[in-house]
Amino acid sequence: MRKALFIAAAILPIFVSAQDELVKKLEKNSSDSSKSKFKFTPQIDLERTSVKAQGSSGTCWSYATNSFLESEMIRMGKEPVEIAQIYSARRVYTEKADAYVRMHGAVAWGDGGSCHDVINMFAKYGAMPQTAYTGLNYGTTKNKFAEMQEVLKAMLDAWVKNPNGKLSPNWKQAFEAVMDTYLGKVPETFVWKGKSYTPKSFGEEVVGINPDNYVELSSFSDKPYYKKTTLMVPDNWSFDKVYNVQMKDLTDIIDYALSKGFTVSWATDVSEKSFSWKNGVAYVAEKEYDDMSDEEKKEMFNGPKPERIITPEMRQQAFDNYSTTDDHGMHIVGTAIDQNGREYYVVKNSWGTTNDYKGYLHVSKAYVQFKTTALLLHKRGVPLDLRTKLGMD
Repeated sequence: MRKALFIAAAILPIFVSAQDELVKKLEKNSSDSSKSKFKFTPQIDLERTSVKAQGSSGTCWSYATNSFLESEMIRMGKEPVEIAQIYSARRVYTEKADAYVRMHGAVAWGDGGSCHDVINMFAKYGAMPQTAYTGLNYGTTKNKFAEMQEVLKAMLDAWVKNPNGKLSPNWKQAFEAVMDTYLGKVPETFVWKGKSYTPKSFGEEVVGINPDNYVELSSFSDKPYYKKTTLMVPDNWSFDKVYNVQMKDLTDIIDYALSKGFTVSWATDVSEKSFSWKNGVAYVAEKEYDDMSDEEKKEMFNGPKPERIITPEMRQQAFDNYSTTDDHGMHIVGTAIDQNGREYYVVKNSWGTTNDYKGYLHVSKAYVQFKTTALLLHKRGVPLDLRTKLGMD
């Protein structure tokens, strides 16, 4: 996920403010009177933990998918615990650094990641509660990763350059030492509710999910449907594959999952002018922004507006021409309808609670069909006929 994850890791000076600049840019897509013009009625409202803030870090993928796992704990009848988002992210940085060096720098570097990264790291390294690993070891009360990422990237590039003619066996130790300095050393054991755990035992005994139960899906018309295909976005540094389904399947899956009590981790593009973080609304405007009059632009979020009908061809074209990029990760937790009966997904974000809906957005089905880059959920949240067609266990 790129723009909300400090855009491209190759342009490191942007790290300082890209997330903040993106939020500021999205706040311009807003109306002061929007909330009074939309009347949302909740339809499905699944349990979740409180809204968090990822700060100046590109870790939305970790916040979104760990929030999703917290809802999974609730669904399974467990007491939810805030899972340490930066523990997941740190483990990703270790794995990504290995890939970066092995590929001689030919993979993306930076804060960015994918929903599946959290599941993959959980399977390999377990999990920790936020109280045991905050990742705040550099004099701030919120994530601020710019300096750390510049230092790590410079080190990685030096190792790839290989000035000694043979790569030192100590590079991984040096890399971990820098992360220890900025994020804090990962404890081998910690105490939670009076009991000692390792990250692996905490993941198994307290969080208690089976990583094999989670699947990731997307929709690309240039690849065979109902087969697996590599998710071709820069932050898929691990080259994981997703199930390729038809465009309408994306929303059918979300609808089915929510109706059965399963929430969804959602990767998407948030760069559209019809996405307003401040107003907590996203839809697909009937006209292209450049074709709107000044008055139409001003009225974009003053109540429900007509939407374009999205086709698989439109979706694929937007992905191919970079209109759709892997920007951001969020957590779909319910549904609502507006005063005209249009359906929206209720989406939990990780940018704090400063918008009109205290950290939540209402996203239309058309927007989800058009701009989704991936969905991650429990495989039982996928309708049985689709599970059979996809060959899921």
